Amino acid sequence: MYRVLQVTPELNAGGVERTTIEMAEAISRAGGLALVASAGGRLEGDLKAAGGELIRLPMHSKNPIEVVLNARRLARVATERRVNLIHARSRMPGWSAYWAARNLKLPFVTTYHGIYNARSALKRWYNSVMAKGDIVIANSDYTRQHVIAQHHIDPARVIAIPRGVDLDRFDRARISAGQIAAMRDSWGMNADDKRLVLIAPARLTRWKGQLVLIEALAELQKRKPNALRVILAGDAQGRMTYVQDLNNAIERHSLRETVALVGHLGHIDVALAAADFAVFPVIEPEAFGRSAVEAQVMGLPVIASELGGYTETIVHGETGLLVAHGDVSALAAAMERLIDAGAAARAAMGQTGKDRARLLYAKTALQSSTLKVYDQLLGERP
Repeated sequence: MYRVLQVTPELNAGGVERTTIEMAEAISRAGGLALVASAGGRLEGDLKAAGGELIRLPMHSKNPIEVVLNARRLARVATERRVNLIHARSRMPGWSAYWAARNLKLPFVTTYHGIYNARSALKRWYNSVMAKGDIVIANSDYTRQHVIAQHHIDPARVIAIPRGVDLDRFDRARISAGQIAAMRDSWGMNADDKRLVLIAPARLTRWKGQLVLIEALAELQKRKPNALRVILAGDAQGRMTYVQDLNNAIERHSLRETVALVGHLGHIDVALAAADFAVFPVIEPEAFGRSAVEAQVMGLPVIASELGGYTETIVHGETGLLVAHGDVSALAAAMERLIDAGAAARAAMGQTGKDRARLLYAKTALQSSTLKVYDQLLGERP
């Protein structure tokens, strides 16, 4: 039986947290014990509903003393709850999990969720824990190649398992016209507002490229005034200087009536249903980019930077458009192209993306593939 302890810093919005919960669901449905060591957060209820159990520990702490103490705490939990596998999903808590697993001689799995910067020997050492798994799961083929090249490990130890999307939740047919109208109303759009809705769902951090998007909108506005209502949907997570930079850019370009910062959206499925297309203008490689896949599953055409995982999840000209990262004019042109394409062409592109994403990126595929990794390691134990 699976008795798995997953380790992640917090349980707030994000791909790491969502994948943690999805695997807790899979473990629980298989009759196993699904423990998650974390500081907790807004998704605690989702974890409970998935059949998981929160072990509240300060896994978000970067205090070296706390990291050592967390290793002892994890070892104690693993012993008391008869855990037979530990799965780490982030670097600092990954060190605690690694030491606990090695101390108890338990199988250790890591999931490499991001493309971590490594500009110094110390940073490379810090990142290296995510390559210490008996099996390392990469969330895309792009990430897998990065892990192998960066850490010089046996390719046989690294397996690509793309992030999954809950096809039941992200199903436009389940969302009513009333829900869509209410969402658009919350964005200051009444029934007579004919602007297209562009949504950029991502936490507010500089590398996600919201400032590039604002600059592109300023350029586009000269050619297509009042064509769009732009929704920046995501947590600032304390980055108030960046939020101020965004607001300053919006004011400088007189885009206050165009752009809205709406914070975290609990019903992102409804928000996507209320939009016409989605944009992901990152300026650094995205390891996978689940939000772009969620948008495609909802039938939206997408525009994204031609970096990282987007080059796998988006087929240029068929399911969306890829543009050079940081290129304001290219992004403006791509948005103009989708505006000018018309509703029927956007719908056709969205349908192509939906069909492809549902085939390749279902949550159930991630769950079954990860359970096979667990089976492999648990089967190797004496």
